[in-house]
Amino acid sequence: MTYLVDTNVLLRAAQPSHPAHAAATGAVRSLLTRGERLCVLPQNLIEFWAVATRPAESNGLGLEVDEAAAELNGLKTIFELLPDTPAIYPEWETLVRAHQVRGKEAHDARIAAAMLAHGVTHILTFNGGDFKRFAGVKTVDPADV
Repeated sequence: MTYLVDTNVLLRAAQPSHPAHAAATGAVRSLLTRGERLCVLPQNLIEFWAVATRPAESNGLGLEVDEAAAELNGLKTIFELLPDTPAIYPEWETLVRAHQVRGKEAHDARIAAAMLAHGVTHILTFNGGDFKRFAGVKTVDPADV
């Protein structure tokens, strides 16, 4: 089975002191051991960068650019990077109209659209509620793996 790994899981895995770190790393390790395919999108890596390079006092990781770049390189060795394709936008537009998506929720709708465009049905996320409305997207909490 193929899983998209949500940005919040990537971030928690990069923060050893975070309470959700063990669940994030344990779920990834378990899924990889089972032979599951784990993927990320360019959007996940961009979101990771934004939080990783934001100051810690502003709810970021406070990493320097070189440190964040090293983290991205590590993520790309663990997870398959699915490409942005022309099929994602029309899927996104269909989702946002059908579900009356507003504001920042448009970012989660784009993740769902990319998953659907790539035929990925499962997302490993701590924020399952963000994706429940999208048919064809099954959320999996890392604590449940």
